[in-house]
Amino acid sequence: MTSVSLGMPSAPPPVLAPRRKTRQIKVGSVGVGSDSPISVQSMTTTPTTDINATLQQIAELTAAGCDIVRVACPSADDAEALPIIARKSHIPVIADIHFQPKYVFAAIEAGCAAVRVNPGNIRKFDDQVKEIARAAKDHGTSIRIGVNAGSLEPGILKKYGKATPEALVESAVWEASLFEEHGFHDFKISVKHNDPVVMVAAYEMLAEKGDWPLHLGVTEAGPAFQGTIKSATAFGALLSKGIGDTIRVSLSAPPVEEIKVGNQILQSLNLRPRKLEIVSCPSCGRAQVDVYTLAEQVTAGLEGMEVPLRVAVMGCVVNGPGEAREADLGVASGNGKGQIFVKGEVIKTVPESEIVETLIEEAMRIAEEMGEADGEDAVKGSPVVSVS
Repeated sequence: MTSVSLGMPSAPPPVLAPRRKTRQIKVGSVGVGSDSPISVQSMTTTPTTDINATLQQIAELTAAGCDIVRVACPSADDAEALPIIARKSHIPVIADIHFQPKYVFAAIEAGCAAVRVNPGNIRKFDDQVKEIARAAKDHGTSIRIGVNAGSLEPGILKKYGKATPEALVESAVWEASLFEEHGFHDFKISVKHNDPVVMVAAYEMLAEKGDWPLHLGVTEAGPAFQGTIKSATAFGALLSKGIGDTIRVSLSAPPVEEIKVGNQILQSLNLRPRKLEIVSCPSCGRAQVDVYTLAEQVTAGLEGMEVPLRVAVMGCVVNGPGEAREADLGVASGNGKGQIFVKGEVIKTVPESEIVETLIEEAMRIAEEMGEADGEDAVKGSPVVSVS
C-alpha cells in the first residue's frame, strides 16, 4: 500500500469574519468572550431536586461536548440541591432564576459558576442589582442578563407594543448599565426571540451598543427538525459576522441533541475543530449503487469517532472520483464495485458488498494512526454527519 501522509494542515482553517471584540469573563473554568473559543451550552431537563438524575444528565451532556450547563431553580428545594450539583459537575453550572430574587443569592452562595437572571420576571429586579452585583463579585460568580421576548418588562412592552428588536435591546442595555453602575462587569447578555429574523436583528443592534459577550439563542425554537433549522439559520447569520460567544440550541428534544447540533454549527463555520464528517451524494438517476444504505451503514459503523476525518460516500462516476479524492477517505462507486481512496490516492478496488466493511476498516486504521500521533483515544462521543 502506498504511504499516505495523515498530518493535519498547519494553517488554521478560514472563517467568514473575525470575532467581534468583547470583554472577557469567566464562567467557572470556561472563558467567555472574543479571546476564548465559542462555547456550547444546554440545559438539564431533569428535576433539579433529583440530584443523581441531574448529575447523570450533565455527565451525558459533557460526553457529547457540552461546555457549560444550566439547571432550573424554581423552588427552595431546587436551591438546596445546587451546592452538590455545582460541586460534582465536571463542567460549569449556571443556575436559571426566574420570579424569586432570593434564589439568585442562594445560587451564588451554592457555588454556581454563573446565574442567569431574567429582569422581566424577577420582582423589583432593578432595586436589587446592587446587592446581586456585590454578592456575585464576592464569590467570583458571573451573570447572564437573559432578556426574553416572552417576558419583557411591562413598561418596555407598553412602549413598543410587542417584543421588537429595539425593545429587547433597550431592556438589555438598561440592565447592563445598572450592573456597570455598581462596578460589576462580569456578565454576558442574551436577547432571545422565537423568530430568527427578529433575533438576528436584535443581536446585531446589541453588538453595536457595547463590548459585552453575547450568548446566542432562538427561544422556543421548536421540535428537533424545525428548531435545528431556525437555530442554524440565525446562528449562521450572526456567527458569520463574528457575533456570538456562547450558543444554546433550544430544541424540544433530549438535551444531548442540542449539543450535537450546536457543535455541528460551529464545526461547519470552522469555529470549532471538525471531527468526523460524512459527505454523501443525495443520489440520483446516475447512481449505480444504493447510496442511502451505504451512507447509513458507514455512519453507523463509525459512530463514536472523534478524529477530524472526512469520509466521502459517492454513488456515481460524475462527482464521485473528485469528491473521494478531496476527502481523507472515500469511495467512488459504480458497476457493482467501489474504488477506495485515501488522501486522494486509490488504494484498492472492492466489490460493492465489501465497500462498507473496507471503509470502516480504513477509517479505523487512519483514526488509530492519528490518535497515536496525538496521544489520544480516537473513538469516543458521536460522529457528526453532513449530507451534501
